[in-house]
Amino acid sequence: MKRLGQFKKNLFLPVLVGLLLTGCITTPKTKPVASAHRIPIVLDTDIGADIDDTWALAELLRSPSLDLKLVLCGTGNTTYRARVAAKFLQVTGRSDIPVGLGPSGPSTSENQLPWVKNYSLMNYPGTIHQDGVAAFIRLVQASPEPITLISIGPVTDIAEALRRDPSIAPKIHFVGMQGSIDLGYGPGSKPVPEANVAGNVAGFRAVLAAPWLNFEITPLDTCGLVVLDGENYQRLRQSDDPLLRALFENYRIWSGLVTWIKADFFEQHSTTLFDTVAVYMAEDGRLLEFETIPISVTEKGMTVRDPIHGRPVRVAMRWKNLDAYYDYLTARLLGKQP
Repeated sequence: MKRLGQFKKNLFLPVLVGLLLTGCITTPKTKPVASAHRIPIVLDTDIGADIDDTWALAELLRSPSLDLKLVLCGTGNTTYRARVAAKFLQVTGRSDIPVGLGPSGPSTSENQLPWVKNYSLMNYPGTIHQDGVAAFIRLVQASPEPITLISIGPVTDIAEALRRDPSIAPKIHFVGMQGSIDLGYGPGSKPVPEANVAGNVAGFRAVLAAPWLNFEITPLDTCGLVVLDGENYQRLRQSDDPLLRALFENYRIWSGLVTWIKADFFEQHSTTLFDTVAVYMAEDGRLLEFETIPISVTEKGMTVRDPIHGRPVRVAMRWKNLDAYYDYLTARLLGKQP
């Protein structure tokens, strides 16, 4: 399945979420990275479905102005998704970051399962929140400043959090990979029901109606154009960096299990990296052109312009310079200054 501005204020000490860990599996944690002058982030993801979530997590870990406080795993088999996230964080030296499980549902694609075949959440040196939605709510309520929520999957977890505690919305900057406004999958295509919206229409309607501090999305119009290839791709693929090795291990496994991938696809380029654009928007976004568009959602999950009943949304509609974004993303993933 598929998918704010800069707030560089001084942060207080990291949120004392550890005091509220009822119902969690906990093991000793690595020392957290100092978080001064960084934006507190929650990533809500269906990692383990499309590989772009893993690319987005890698990008997020390499973004120095973003302070990842929680990875919330939703949609389908959330234990599987949490295993993928937890192992990735552990092998990249970031087990200081908690992982939360959203409500489970019917299993969907699990094309990174071989990577976590022998990995248990009990192996994670950090914190696993069995009720990730409750952990998310506590984190938002305890934070001394607004949380930026990067949503790159169907919004089941977020809709459930709003149902439990609607008061969280005004304390959150929402940045999402959702929707299809004028384009679908690729240049010249027609709008389609984008998977993150169509996967939970009622949930996205609830999210769209909530009184967020800010609300912005990258639809397929922009994120659906992002494919990394050429020299930039090969620099990443050939790197010995542990984070990139873990990323490409997952990509190789995933590409071997997805039937529509051609045999030489992995060697030449990435798949469409939808979710990386939402991470970029949370940190920067200057290479994108935004419009404020009133949007509503049809029964089939179409995100349509609706000047009468629509919710105004800040939408990344066009790239100013897509090639510059490729250079930016490559530098980020290599741990270099773009």
